[in-house]
Amino acid sequence: MPPTPPLTGLAPVIDVRTRVLILGSFPGAASLAAQQYYAHPRNALWPILSALTGEDLAMLPYAERLPRLLAHGFGLWDVLGACEREGSLDSAIRKPAANDFARLRELCPLLETVGFNGQTSGKFAPQFVAEGYRAVVLPSTSPAHAAMSFDEKLAGWRRLLAL
Repeated sequence: MPPTPPLTGLAPVIDVRTRVLILGSFPGAASLAAQQYYAHPRNALWPILSALTGEDLAMLPYAERLPRLLAHGFGLWDVLGACEREGSLDSAIRKPAANDFARLRELCPLLETVGFNGQTSGKFAPQFVAEGYRAVVLPSTSPAHAAMSFDEKLAGWRRLLAL
């Protein structure tokens, strides 16, 4: 069997208004194919962000969703910029390469809180705490994380807004 070619993640969705940055681990196959964050139709991220912002982001076309998300002070990115992986599961990630977060403070001067979408990305929380950010490890919005209901996940995600 030939080796799996390396996969490249998506560009960050951030700007100078970003106060809360949500970091996933690495985009799933559906997201990579669509070149859209959280493109899998059963992923709960967009409905959760809709509830947190009070705006139905999930119903907007993706190109309209991102500017509205930024207007609410939220940004999206992943802890990994590249890896090898078959399928979409974090457990299948091989040869991970972290994104370069060195310029984050310059690019997002208002950034205070970094939310980690699941345990895999949450392994990076200490790195962000050391840089002075508030870090919150959140329940995964992945459809593979079916042990929690939507309401349970949303309750966990509300911690992003609690200071």
